[in-house]
Amino acid sequence: MDIRNIAIIAHVDHGKTTLVDQLLKQSGSFRENQSVAERAMDSNDIERERGITILAKATSVEWKGTRINIVDTPGHADFGGEVERILSMVDGVCLLVDAAEGPMPQTKFVTSKALALGLRPIVVLNKVDKPAAEPDDALNDVFDLFANLGASDDQLDFPHVYASGIGGWADAELDGPRKDMSALFDLILKHVQPPRQITRNGEPFQMLATTLGADPFLGRLLTGRVEAGTAKAGDTLKALSRDGDRIEQFRISKILAFRGLTQTTIDLAEAGDIVTIAGMAKATVADTLCAPDVTTALPSQPIDPPTISVTFGINDSPLAGQDGKKVQSRVIRERLMREAETNVAIKVADTPGGEAFVVSGRGELQMGVLIENMRREGFELSISRPRVIFQEEGGERLEPIEEVIIDVDDDYTGAVIEKLTGDRKGEMMDMRPAGVGKTRIVAHVPSRGLIGYHGEFMTDTRGNGVLNRIFHGWAPYKGAIQGRRQGVLISMEDGVSVAYALWNLEDRGKMFIGAQEQLYQGMIIGEHSRDNDLEVNPLKGKKLTNVRASGTDEAVRLTPPVRMSLEQAIAYINDDELVEVTPKNIRLRKRHLDPHERKRHARGDG
Repeated sequence: MDIRNIAIIAHVDHGKTTLVDQLLKQSGSFRENQSVAERAMDSNDIERERGITILAKATSVEWKGTRINIVDTPGHADFGGEVERILSMVDGVCLLVDAAEGPMPQTKFVTSKALALGLRPIVVLNKVDKPAAEPDDALNDVFDLFANLGASDDQLDFPHVYASGIGGWADAELDGPRKDMSALFDLILKHVQPPRQITRNGEPFQMLATTLGADPFLGRLLTGRVEAGTAKAGDTLKALSRDGDRIEQFRISKILAFRGLTQTTIDLAEAGDIVTIAGMAKATVADTLCAPDVTTALPSQPIDPPTISVTFGINDSPLAGQDGKKVQSRVIRERLMREAETNVAIKVADTPGGEAFVVSGRGELQMGVLIENMRREGFELSISRPRVIFQEEGGERLEPIEEVIIDVDDDYTGAVIEKLTGDRKGEMMDMRPAGVGKTRIVAHVPSRGLIGYHGEFMTDTRGNGVLNRIFHGWAPYKGAIQGRRQGVLISMEDGVSVAYALWNLEDRGKMFIGAQEQLYQGMIIGEHSRDNDLEVNPLKGKKLTNVRASGTDEAVRLTPPVRMSLEQAIAYINDDELVEVTPKNIRLRKRHLDPHERKRHARGDG
């Protein structure tokens, strides 16, 4: 059968997974009466809850006798480690752009990777039926983006279609019939080249592993595109590292291929097809699986270095072990090492004492998703404030800089610019009207300055601003950046919080806890209205008396407490504080700093 391999790339929430749903339905991958969940490709619980794609997944559809292998890639740069590997499996990319918003930072990130690999894009202008859609402007912005990223003349001469993923149609013209997706299917067959590997079926078997999975029955699974030759179950293969060193020799126990949403066992893996192989024990991502007589490893894409690190430690608070079963450092280490094995964008290092582990990655969201997954698996952890990773070059200290794109109401632009360019050492790059009373601001800001900024940003813009960020590059260290301005309220007692005590403390600041919650000494229960920390007693009850007086029996009415999400809590804390994460609770608490950390905290390197 004729084959096409294509990746769909887009910014978060531009409708990528919904579009894949329609391609699956209209190609006949489902029976008429088959019940299929909305956003079928988002199989992970957290993906469904947050509406984002975290793990790259493949599927395949058949159209006019051709099998189209489609890879749904993550839209967020924090999960870009997946994207860099995935693009090496495909021969074309389908770039999905919201017709109202135009190309956004994550679009730029993934597109730059695709153009550098020489892939020819198809542009899909999605959501053209929205009232605020400006498809012509979005198309011009895409052309300008490609030109700025150094696209070749061939790549700049890209075809495009107008579509509505939720409506289930794509047309070559804006005023087309709007019936189905056939225009997009036909364009993929015409524009994307068949895999050039098909001509190499007679050579020894070679495949580059791009994603790693596991199955309780089959064990380790490696997925990739077959670069040359054929293989069947029972054949002997060997695994080579990126440097060409032999890792292991193994026998293929099973070969799987994507057919619709499921993986089916196939008899023969052929050059050009995307398949999953089982049977190996040690081989991993970026290794070459090949016939025993092959001696050279296939080239694989280098992975961008991590930019932030977080310390994962055991939960040593007085309430440890009450919610979760996995509390030992050995178990936490095993889980983190397993994650680092399947996710090449994450690095794990032991601390000298062995009780904590430094996990480095792409961003706060990536760390938040890892912690949330561990929390749901029954782990209890203590998490430090994220710290940026500095580099040394020619004796100069460099720090990561991010490009921030903000869409905000005109009334709030002053507050946003003041925060970014003043306290947070950012540099304004562009500012222009974005239509309908909104302004688009582009700034280059140190990653340190953006840790914990999102909450402030939402307050400053009354919840109406949209902030997107992407790693831009490395620049000389810009000096100390002020951390959180407010102090915190710290419990001085162990016990259960009392409504009357909390009511009396409301003048001191915002509360993070409600009545009848378990507390301990050193736990952070609220934000102080001033810039210093304050120890308070949230357990102090009302003095009882038999003398009646006016107002004595007044009901206690508490202001609802501020409940932070996991990412908000991690971004909120200072260097001398920790987030205690359990399957049921997220708590903040104080910790003791060693002298080295105290110096770094004083310098503002947080």
